[in-house]
This record gives sequence, structure tokens and C-alpha cells, in this order.
Amino acid sequence: MIEQAAFDDLRFHVRRLCATFPNSYWQTVDAERAYPEEFVQAMTKAGYLAALIPEAYGGGGSSLTEASVILEEINRSGGNAGACHAQMYIMGTLLRYGSTAQKEQYLPPIAAGQLRLQAFGVTEPDAGSDTTRIRTAAVRQGDHYVVNGQKIWTSRVAHSDLMLLLARTTPLEEVGKRTEGLSIFLIDLREAVGNGVTIQPIPTMINHHTAQVFFDNLVVPAENRIGEEGKGFRYLLDGLNAERILIAAESIGDGYWFVERATAYAKERVVFDRPIGQNQGIQFPIARSYVNLRAADLMRFEAAALFDASKPCGAEANMAKLLAADAAWEAANATMQTFGGFAFATEYDIERKFRETRLYQVAPISTNLVLSYVAQHLLGLPRSY
Repeated sequence: MIEQAAFDDLRFHVRRLCATFPNSYWQTVDAERAYPEEFVQAMTKAGYLAALIPEAYGGGGSSLTEASVILEEINRSGGNAGACHAQMYIMGTLLRYGSTAQKEQYLPPIAAGQLRLQAFGVTEPDAGSDTTRIRTAAVRQGDHYVVNGQKIWTSRVAHSDLMLLLARTTPLEEVGKRTEGLSIFLIDLREAVGNGVTIQPIPTMINHHTAQVFFDNLVVPAENRIGEEGKGFRYLLDGLNAERILIAAESIGDGYWFVERATAYAKERVVFDRPIGQNQGIQFPIARSYVNLRAADLMRFEAAALFDASKPCGAEANMAKLLAADAAWEAANATMQTFGGFAFATEYDIERKFRETRLYQVAPISTNLVLSYVAQHLLGLPRSY
């Protein structure tokens, strides 16, 4: 585990950068449903989005634990790390399973901010969380694959130069196990959009830059396949553990943001000649939120430490995500009640962060599926799905 002083230093520098993007910046971006281009560029220039890329390729060579602190501090500062977090957790698939040629070709320009890898096409309209039933197919034809299909909820794809794509290279009915026959490809969107790839934005209740992506006879060089053909599901799971740990960190950042604002407002808001924070009806929900956040924080660090040590961490990653998402949502609701009517005014940012925090109850994995995982894999109960 890294020395606490090192975390303090990292937090200080991330907070200092985030302070140059005040609440008014995020309010404008949210109102215009815009992509926070200036913020992402600043994060890239500071090297934070290349944190997990090894130093040999121009990155920071940081641990997942450090990366989680970076994302936590973005949200704790009032920003939205969802605009740029994918480049961190997607990177693991390329780092762990990409060929030397692929890493040498793509990692240095990504680290330098010349390329963005911000999107991963996995979910489909008819598959949802049942990833093994995706229909997007990649058919081998000599030295290339031809891809046809559709993805949904592919966030930031319109703001990426590259994307990862999970596709079936062997039909489901022809494999021995349903997790077999899936492969991962690196797609160069600069060439593919308009030449087999069509992006259709999806308007949502939060400013998340998500879209449907259609593949129509897209030609992908065989050299762009990551790892072995048919082994993509295993590669995907490895990346999902990192994703869930980082999302947990973002939720924890949101939770602390809410608790800090609720606490400050409860001290200064006077009703019936006394600060509302003197009332246990206000105190207790905020205090309970803080207690649960601290517990979730410990699980986040445990999961991240296991990941960094290359030890199994699926259970811890899932539990960290669930605990953090629940704690953040609890804090969000407590803050809404504390601020009362003012919570609905955009100038206070509560309603914006409230909407953003709600997402993590259902994505990137719903709390119900996490509970099903725990029931089956940790408690030995019969599989429920």
C-alpha cells in the first residue's frame, strides 16, 4: 500500500487542477449537454488519464489504487469523472492482453494525449447484462474480420479516436460454454465512422455522452484483435473488476461531496431560531451516510490492493461498487432533504449531482446482479439467473 503522504500529495494536486473548473463550468456543460473538452484536455495534459500506462510507454505507471484516488477527487470536487474514466479501466485490456506491436503503436500516443481510447462496445439492446448472448458478429475472412451488429449505451464513443469492441467470432450455438467464442477488437473510429460505423446519440437524464453504435460490414484487420480469438470474455471480466473499483471510488467522491455540503448548510441554515443541523432529524441521515461511506471506502481500498497485487478480486470489486453506490445515493437523498427546496435550484449543484449519482445503482452493473453474484459465488446459494 502506498504511503498515506503520497495519497495526500496526489489528492492535493488533483484538487488544485479541479479548482480551475468551478461549479459554473459544470453547470454550463450540464445545461448544454456538452462534452467537458477543456477539463478532459487538462486532465490529459497533467498525465492523469495515462496514470495506468507504464512509464515505458510514456504513462504514469501508477497503481489502480492511485487511479481510484484521482477519480474520487474529481467527483469530490464537484466534477464528473464519467467524462474521462473509461480511458483508465479500458487500458487494462490492452495492457494485459494486447500484443507488443499493439502496445507500441497505441499506448505512447494515448499517453501523450494524441489519441483517446474512451469507449468499449459491450452492451446490446437484446442482451443487456447477459453478455454471452450478444449478437454482434465478427466473421474472419482471410486477413480481416467483417463486423455486423449493434451496441447500445456505448458512452463517449463520439469523443474517442479508438474503441474496444466485444463481438462473437463463434456463434453461441456452436460453443461448448456460452462464455466461449467472444473476441475483443480495437477499432479505429477515425477511419471506421462513415465506413461501416454509425453513431447515434441517446438523450438521457444525465449528461453522459452515450450512444448506439451500428456496424454494417465493418472491415477490421485481424491484427486489431486483442489476444486470442474466442477468449474475449475472460479478458472482459478482468477489465470489469478495474471498472467496478474505479466506479466505487467515484461514488465515494460523490458521497463525500454530498456529506460536506449537507453538513455546511445544516450549520448555517437557521429555521425557528436555531440551525437545522441541531435537529436529530437532520443530523442522523447525514451521519449515517458518512458512516456508510467510510465503510465503503475501506472495501474500495481492499479491492484495489488485491487488484494491484494481481490477486483474485471479483468479490471485493463487486461489493465495493455496491456499497459505494448505495452510500452515495443515501448521502444524495440526505442532502436533498437537508437543502429542501433549494436542492432543486441548479445554482447549488445538488440536483445535478443527484442525477449523476443515481446512475450507479444500475450501471455498470445493477445492485441486484451484485447481490446475485455474492449469493452464488460467496454463499453457495443456487444460481438465480
